[in-house]
Amino acid sequence: MKAAAIYARVSSDQQRDQNTIASQTAALVEFAQSKGYVVPDEWIIQDEGYSGASLVRPGLETIRDLAAEGQIEALLVLSPDRLSRKYAYQMLLIEEMGRHGVETVFINAPQAQTPEEQLLTQFQGMIAEYERAQIMERTRRGKRHRAKHGEVSVLCGAPYGYRYIRKTDEMAARYEIIDEEAVVVREIFALYTGSGMSIGDVVRRLNEQRIATRNGAARWERRTIWGMLRNPAYKGLAHFGKTTLAPRERINNRRQRIRGGVRSPVSSGHETPRDQWIGIPVPALITDEVFALAEERLKNNKRLSARRTIEPSILQGLVYCQHCGYSLYRTSTRSTARKIHYYRCLGSDAWRYDGHAKCDQKPIRQDLLDEVVWQEILRLLEEPALIQAEMERRINAAREVNPAKHRGQVVARDLVRVRKSMERLLTAYQEDLLSLEELRRRMPALRKREASLQAESDALRAQGTDTAAYLRLADTLLGFLSRLRANAQTLDVKARQRILRLLVKEVVVAHDSVTIRHSIRVSGGSNGGGRNGLQPAGPSGSQGSPEGYLLCYRSPEPAAGESLPARAG
Repeated sequence: MKAAAIYARVSSDQQRDQNTIASQTAALVEFAQSKGYVVPDEWIIQDEGYSGASLVRPGLETIRDLAAEGQIEALLVLSPDRLSRKYAYQMLLIEEMGRHGVETVFINAPQAQTPEEQLLTQFQGMIAEYERAQIMERTRRGKRHRAKHGEVSVLCGAPYGYRYIRKTDEMAARYEIIDEEAVVVREIFALYTGSGMSIGDVVRRLNEQRIATRNGAARWERRTIWGMLRNPAYKGLAHFGKTTLAPRERINNRRQRIRGGVRSPVSSGHETPRDQWIGIPVPALITDEVFALAEERLKNNKRLSARRTIEPSILQGLVYCQHCGYSLYRTSTRSTARKIHYYRCLGSDAWRYDGHAKCDQKPIRQDLLDEVVWQEILRLLEEPALIQAEMERRINAAREVNPAKHRGQVVARDLVRVRKSMERLLTAYQEDLLSLEELRRRMPALRKREASLQAESDALRAQGTDTAAYLRLADTLLGFLSRLRANAQTLDVKARQRILRLLVKEVVVAHDSVTIRHSIRVSGGSNGGGRNGLQPAGPSGSQGSPEGYLLCYRSPEPAAGESLPARAG
């Protein structure tokens, strides 16, 4: 019985939602059983949402690695287009599998329908396409192989603060720290994370000090600083394969950004999932903690940027429309007595969409909505036991949902595999199955690979959650909450805004309800913690839709604080 692997692929989110990949897998499993192939569960590999025109697919990479290691004898695929949409790529993969002694079996292979004359006409072009694809794929696979062995030479170049040293006969390529530039890098991170400066303020500080850039220019740019703050090489672990070419994503509104989509056929660089990055140890300029602070602040700034706001509001950047998914922006109108501010849905502006509004959401009074959310958060913070429960929840969540966890498992598996290879080489040498020259030739690469994986494993382990730190933070938060309850009514807008941004993820507004999604776990409820639904009371006190409009000027409903009882959900 032959050891075989199963490969299935769908290219679109719609196919994935319709579960067509499960039907492929079921047909392949049935075929394997009928023909006597042995297919372990871990060798049933799927690529969901990946184009067949690309060879860069996580599942396909796993299949190719299994073939190269000699673990499988056959590859079962539903049809050739599931393996690749390009004929040249199909031939490249089939030839590669054949070199490793792996038979490629298509259970629904279409019959040849191309006329002979068409084949002769397209023969030259097909061979040219094949050769080009083969060269590109060999280059990519070679770089990926060297990256797994920790070779710096596969990276694009040394960032600011480092000097790239070419490899020699005695030493591999490496990064060397430039002391003068390293001081500037540490100052940039200190200003951004410690002093709380914006990227623009950091740029102005560097320009005022007349610090030269890498290319000798006198002026720094915001994009340069932004890229430096996101570069993990500064914490000692550069990464290969961080970006890939993919169609541009649709960015019309928040809901479409979540679903994804394509706006044009023009390709652009997109960041790949972090568990697909290959770490390469380099000298560190800052600590992991400093880099994590910068990463967190960049993430928050992307969502909560002031964007030329003159008069801030406590819910700025947190309010979204439930019906259309657009954000709510602040606008105002002036009566004879005063100026009144409202939150208005972007989708309700007909002038933005050729005279046809996408949403019928009405404007919402800013002062009423701000007060409702603020009072609800204060009410949730009245119970000190919530803090201890929240700390325990975050510790458990960090253990289970750590983005580096999956990559750590992959690194640990590769590390075990490399050490077993080293043991097999030593055993072969001891039994005179391997010469000393062959051992000396093959062992250094494995030792280098082991050191690279061990360094990456240590770096990932250092990113784990520190339970003691969370417990110390809990004591600090208890004291903070006691002071907050005493001074809640005297805090200014900026202070309230900072508190809400620490606790509230978003506020979702519908026609007759306001939903607060926060990070405070409340007891009870059917929907779990972290989400409170606020609805106006009907005439008889029951929950229902009002005749007037919630939180709207001159609404026939009672005052906002009285008409919106909290409902833990």
